[in-house]
Amino acid sequence: MNKAIERIVIDPKICSGKPCIKGTRIHVHILRDLLAAGEDFDGVKMAYPNISDKDIRACLNYAAVLADEEAGVTS
Repeated sequence: MNKAIERIVIDPKICSGKPCIKGTRIHVHILRDLLAAGEDFDGVKMAYPNISDKDIRACLNYAAVLADEEAGVTS
């Protein structure tokens, strides 16, 4: 498994099983949406001070993997 994706957890006991950054209750889609809206890493970290650049990259990587799976791309 990709090291970045290991920072993402999917657990039915945490946030109803929605993908989150490990050790937080911050949903992957929240960070993805902020970045898609034009927020930069510093702005995201200001809103969520307990995450790191690696966490943000993990969210982007996770979203990219899901998009590849949806498109039927295999690595």
